[in-house]
Amino acid sequence: MGHVTILASEGGNSPLLPPIDELIIGLIAFFLIFFVLAKKAFPSIAKTLDARADAIEGGLERAAKAQEEATRTLVAYQAQLEQARTEAAEIRTSAQAQGHAIVEEARAKASEAATAEAARAVAQISAERATVAASLQKEIGDLAIVLAGKIVGESLADDAKARATVDRFLDDLEAQAKQAQR
Repeated sequence: MGHVTILASEGGNSPLLPPIDELIIGLIAFFLIFFVLAKKAFPSIAKTLDARADAIEGGLERAAKAQEEATRTLVAYQAQLEQARTEAAEIRTSAQAQGHAIVEEARAKASEAATAEAARAVAQISAERATVAASLQKEIGDLAIVLAGKIVGESLADDAKARATVDRFLDDLEAQAKQAQR
């Protein structure tokens, strides 16, 4: 009996198998909805997905190109920076050399000016010395004549011979002074 009851229940409505008419209507509805979606929705979804994929790939390509451009720009910048550093070092070296040359030129000019000034001073001193010596010689001569006149009791100022004697005496004294200095 247990076997018969199982068979009787299999012959009726099975909860696993739907009725055939519902199955056909369900399949028709499924294919109708699938057809509408395939014609309308799936192409726009596919188009949107393709556009998104292109945008992502394009973005990646643009990013790669931007990275390459940035790398090229960085290399060019580093080359320019190195060139600028080299030029700055050359300019600094040149400026130092020019500075040294200017200092040496200024020293040479100052030395020349000092030498010229010293030569002018020596010449001026020599000229003043000669003037003073001539003036002193004349005054000493005049004083000697006045003194000799007082000793003799007469004026000897007009006598040219007396003046020549005094001049010769002073020249002899000067020669003796020069020999004593040597």
